Amino acid sequence: MSFLKEIYNQNKMILSFAKNDFKNRYAGSYLGIAWAFIQPVMQILIFWFVFQVGFRTNPVEDVPFIVWFICGIIPWFYISEAIMGGTMSIVDYTYVVKKVVFNIRILPLVKVLVSTFVHLFFLILLVMVCALVNLPFSFHAIQVVYYSLCVFVLTLGISYITSAIVPFSKDVGQIIGIILNFGFWLTPIAWNQNILSSKLLMLFKLNPAYYIVQGYRDSLVYKVWFWERPLSTLYFWIVTFVVFYIGGFLFRKLKPHFADVL
Repeated sequence: MSFLKEIYNQNKMILSFAKNDFKNRYAGSYLGIAWAFIQPVMQILIFWFVFQVGFRTNPVEDVPFIVWFICGIIPWFYISEAIMGGTMSIVDYTYVVKKVVFNIRILPLVKVLVSTFVHLFFLILLVMVCALVNLPFSFHAIQVVYYSLCVFVLTLGISYITSAIVPFSKDVGQIIGIILNFGFWLTPIAWNQNILSSKLLMLFKLNPAYYIVQGYRDSLVYKVWFWERPLSTLYFWIVTFVVFYIGGFLFRKLKPHFADVL
């Protein structure tokens, strides 16, 4: 509750930091913040060309592969971008960490919020793609807001853990990058989960990203409400709250030492 109160009391400063971070990330380049959208779009096109044109991938359960794929990769962009940004938040803002009066607890939140700005653009893109292929919409699509909240809370909790460790070991940032690369292929984003045996699928479902990716597809493709998957929903939120608690505890314990090691 105290954390939510801090967010409410400092909401203007958090938004200001997030806007400036978003603008400064690509400052000096000719296309500016457009790069935040160009790079992921190009990545989507490359994957589409490889799987759709090169491997001639068939529709997945009567859904065009490009739609099925984008429903999975867009939340993954959000997850990976938010975690990487949050992980490096303390290091990126060294100059404010050393200010005694500044509340550095908001820094991981700022980075995750920046990723949310980009994600909103891709949600619009996703809706446009669904409309172009005449994929019927239903009220289930509103669940995308819920699953976006899931990403926000999960990645913020992870960011508090990783950002607290990075000042003491810069290698953590590189390790997180490697884990995210593995995570992409260990999550059914570019491949159909139906190829797995039931036992192996249960193992893959332990990955919280699975719940989110499946949730986006449930919202737009399969038309399934999140409460129709009660065990998966319960498991996700238990894991998320545990991660968030550990992140908050670790951040508070290590925070007094950040200025000494940066």
